[in-house]
Amino acid sequence: MAFFRVERVTPLSPAEAWRRLTDWERHGQVVPLTEVTVSGSPPYGEGTVFTPRSGIGRFAFDDPMEVVVWRPPRAERSGLCRLVKHGSVVTGWAEIEVHARGRGSRVVWREELRVRGVPRFADPVVARVASRMFGRAATALLAGRDRPPEGPPS
Repeated sequence: MAFFRVERVTPLSPAEAWRRLTDWERHGQVVPLTEVTVSGSPPYGEGTVFTPRSGIGRFAFDDPMEVVVWRPPRAERSGLCRLVKHGSVVTGWAEIEVHARGRGSRVVWREELRVRGVPRFADPVVARVASRMFGRAATALLAGRDRPPEGPPS
């Protein structure tokens, strides 16, 4: 399994950072070559299933995920969302934590994934690529942009 961790600090309140990071449809706007469909309607919570479809034409694949923990931030506690990936190509889990930090927030995005057909010795490369891609996506989501920033991730 390839593991990565991304951290971001933002002036956004924990509630606003949470809202932006768990707006599943927007992930499709910031992750290249990806569209996202979501079952149900907001507010999403445990049991919500959403499916990013990544790629082009016959080289696209679905990456269905289920929200298994949904604990939005409150004044007295940090927020935690845990996703389980149920895809035929990508499996694993992801967690998004939102912590109060001064007048803003600190976000921690952790993910462990396995890409079927990719040998385990390539896990460090998969982790670096995923960390870069999801780091850029987190930055764009928190900034309210529709696509990742140009250049190296911050």
